[in-house]
Amino acid sequence: MPAKPLEGITVIALEQAVAAPYCTSRLADAGARVVKIERPEGDFARGYDRAVFGESSYFVWINRGKESVVLDLRQDEAKARLHDLIAAADVFVQNLAPGAAGRLGFGAQALRARHPRLITCDISGYGEAGPLQHLKAYDLLVQAEAGLVAVSGAPGPWGRIGVSICDITAGMNALIGVQQALMQRERTGRGSGVQVSLFGSAAELMAVPYLQARYGANAPERVGLKHPSIAPYGSFTCSDGREIVLSIQNEREWSNFCAIVLGDAAIASDPRFCDNAVRVRHRAELEAVIQAVFGRLSHAEIADRLTEAQTAFGAVNSVHDLIAHPQLRTKPMPVNGCVAEIPAPPYTVEWEDEAFPPAPGVGQGR
Repeated sequence: MPAKPLEGITVIALEQAVAAPYCTSRLADAGARVVKIERPEGDFARGYDRAVFGESSYFVWINRGKESVVLDLRQDEAKARLHDLIAAADVFVQNLAPGAAGRLGFGAQALRARHPRLITCDISGYGEAGPLQHLKAYDLLVQAEAGLVAVSGAPGPWGRIGVSICDITAGMNALIGVQQALMQRERTGRGSGVQVSLFGSAAELMAVPYLQARYGANAPERVGLKHPSIAPYGSFTCSDGREIVLSIQNEREWSNFCAIVLGDAAIASDPRFCDNAVRVRHRAELEAVIQAVFGRLSHAEIADRLTEAQTAFGAVNSVHDLIAHPQLRTKPMPVNGCVAEIPAPPYTVEWEDEAFPPAPGVGQGR
């Protein structure tokens, strides 16, 4: 197996919960040595649940392959130990409460002044400036603050996006920033600072609704399993009660869909449906036409027609359906003497291992 791209890189992670651990777990996957600094009671994400053979699903997922060092940073001796670890490191990542790292003596600018090759990455709720910079932030709070809940789900009561999307996206953005900073250091010999916020990550996800609301007619409405800007794009129920989600992206696909799936090529040129803009305006009428056909045919029959028409479609699956999904790629990971199958990264690389290493116990390091 070829060497991993980050072998020889040491990352010190003063981290908790999801965003920073997500970032550093991917650095560990790429070969970096990641030393996770934990309080004596451990990262509080260890206690989120006990779903995976007695361990937290969150912790198992994003702490594989790390070491754990326990430090009570209220003590001077522990602070000195952390300074020693940082002095030998390439990257320092932290996502403590606003201002906490600086108050402890581990502010990014001060660290880089002492260690010019060091790359620092600060992950916060609302960034380093602005009126909310000192506000604590957790995923659901940021989903609401950034407007994600305003464009998600069906009409009616507000609903949370079902995964920690702001934390995950912030972790991904931190990973991008750290990797770019490592490449920049190869050119300049100097480290640099990366700052990532959950709010900024969520706001960037909102770019299309933002642009539509600011410069277009209005913000998209919550439309459930539909697309606010494209039609047909949503779910329809077959005669056997099973649902199919389909998507039409252009007029060629629309013509094929009408001729082959609906069995009536003339629908494509109906003035109510002749291009995407008018289809969106006449969505209710359009969906009634489609549902009338789907309601007469079984899931298998509709799937055959969609395949013939080269229309993109998918099933509406449960989490248990995902577990059994033939397309799902997992990797084994040891957990408390058992083996858990963990979803694999969405990319494959020539240096990846066949199995994930375990997540560390509290204080389990080299």
